[in-house]
Amino acid sequence: MSKIAQAFKNGKAFIGFVTGGDPTMEKSEEFIMEMIRGGADLVEIGIPFSDPIAEGLVIQEANIRALSAGATLDKVFDMVASVRQKTEVPLVFLTYLNPVFNYGYTRFFARCAELGVDGIIIPDLPYEEKAELAEVAAGFGVDVISLIAPTSEQRIEQIAKEAAGFIYVVSSMGVTGMRSEIKTDLRAILEVVKRSSPIPTAVGFGINTPDQAREIAKITDGVIVGSAIVKIIEKYGGNAGPYIYEYVKSMKNAVRELD
Repeated sequence: MSKIAQAFKNGKAFIGFVTGGDPTMEKSEEFIMEMIRGGADLVEIGIPFSDPIAEGLVIQEANIRALSAGATLDKVFDMVASVRQKTEVPLVFLTYLNPVFNYGYTRFFARCAELGVDGIIIPDLPYEEKAELAEVAAGFGVDVISLIAPTSEQRIEQIAKEAAGFIYVVSSMGVTGMRSEIKTDLRAILEVVKRSSPIPTAVGFGINTPDQAREIAKITDGVIVGSAIVKIIEKYGGNAGPYIYEYVKSMKNAVRELD
């Protein structure tokens, strides 16, 4: 069984996100640990990239802040190594294909295995072209997380059947970012996914309030929040730790009510 499954074994999972190196690597490590202390069951760590096409303005600017502060892939790896000494909570990278390709698939996933990175999400990796990368990743015990979007349509069943770790269901069209309302027929998408695969599902894109988290958790196994956490970092900078803890705690409590 994938280690990622641990995030879902005790009921509804809360998954939080930070951009590595925003505002510094030391602070990213602190913020990750505050999320875990607040109840996060899995943490996504963004690898800063100059062209994060799936991200809204909030996370785009976090990438710029991190890169401007000197973030590199090797520095993110070093930060994750330090985090892994403190927690066994599953860790997943979110990045784009270019950094992984340039680093070298074998070298990249060997490093992930060495550090205890459990999975990777690559939004710009086409489903039809993921086989080569996924094979290398699997050889090092790293799950390539599949994304299912409202536009996936006829491919939902096929994507779900071949998924590993968990299935990331995108709640809305467009890029990441907080939304006041989510109108996608998630229930219909999730019904197809659940018929096709026993792997846990988690919904992300746009979720930012406890009420939204509670409602989404009624129909899925986990809730993913990124932009709202990054917005806290944008507002408070290096002092964001306590605010992240309180926010994550409130979101985890909301989904925990359904366990």
